[in-house]
Amino acid sequence: MTQTRTASTFAPPVMEARRWLEGVEHPNGRPLINVSQAAPVDPPPAPLREAMAQMVMEDAEAHLYGPVLGLPALRAEVARQWTASYGGLVGPEQVAITSGCNQAFAAAIATLCAEADEVIIPVPYYFNHRMWLDMSGVRTVALETGDGMVPSAERAAECITERTRAIALVSPNNPCGVEYPEETLQAFLNLAREKGIALIVDETYRDFDSRSAPPHALFADPDWDDTLIQLYSFSKAYRLTGHRVGAVVASEARLAEIEKFLDTVAICPNQLGQRAALWGMQNLGGWLAGERAEILDRRAAIEEQFPRLAAKGWELLGCGAYFAYVRHPFSMSSAELAPRLVKEAGILLLPGTIFMPDDVRGGESQLRIAFANIDRAGIVALFDRLAALTL
Repeated sequence: MTQTRTASTFAPPVMEARRWLEGVEHPNGRPLINVSQAAPVDPPPAPLREAMAQMVMEDAEAHLYGPVLGLPALRAEVARQWTASYGGLVGPEQVAITSGCNQAFAAAIATLCAEADEVIIPVPYYFNHRMWLDMSGVRTVALETGDGMVPSAERAAECITERTRAIALVSPNNPCGVEYPEETLQAFLNLAREKGIALIVDETYRDFDSRSAPPHALFADPDWDDTLIQLYSFSKAYRLTGHRVGAVVASEARLAEIEKFLDTVAICPNQLGQRAALWGMQNLGGWLAGERAEILDRRAAIEEQFPRLAAKGWELLGCGAYFAYVRHPFSMSSAELAPRLVKEAGILLLPGTIFMPDDVRGGESQLRIAFANIDRAGIVALFDRLAALTL
């Protein structure tokens, strides 16, 4: 019997984790701490919502089909800001707007891969990337990371075969939070160019990178678009998760192929969301800087609190952007531990096993904490509960 595309992969992990909540009652004084999903739970800031309300009432074009590759003004604004922030030249014709960053990845893979091709991804990986590769008939080649959860281009070179079509990186990383050093990203670009494959760099969390300087100089290479495909999401920066707005930055020729994919899947990105993203880029720079400062403070709180767990055998493997990635000290697998934490500690988080293929060890001792939606007080409460565990 032929296996269907969707049957070739696993169930959505975040939805699976939410089922652990069914039938569980949380005692008074111990509400659920949900650190399972990397998404803002608050709506866009009030000025943006007000602008969106005006768009709904006054901009008739916001309710109609638009260009497949996105709103021209938004493409131009991305190109302008990317050129300024990365120190290289990006043109509007090298930017496409997508229905979220997941669709940007799917579209890029559709232009790169055929059945039984291969894509190299560092592990732990972002599970939706693995799911899309599975459903595309593409083999995921796991690249194990070294110290600090940072992948090695030298090690990746050993994984390249005649079927390799791309290497896909996420920085700042999901699930580990790690910010890949500039020299690491440059080494991967050099390797991909030498081997004639694509380098996909997902920078969904670029707005929360702790570095004041540009995180890399890949766009400063005048020929960057012969190899590099960058992905981005407006969801995290402007709290537009429900409006599904992302971007892919690549060569004009690549975007011509991507247009075929986008036209058959969504026809055009969400028109209101695109206009909201444009308004945010043009008007919310100061507000976004404040959001970044808050996330960096929460990261600092994680690092300040962690010695309490370290004394009990826990290890902080990575921390940054929205995530802390940890190793727990218990004898049970994280796949068993995570559901128990819901019942016994009122904590919902994801086990490391969902970020790893079955044939790579390590995930059974790892957990991901998505801390973007808990403040300093919430972080202290989280560590109180974890430190008190006796399993």
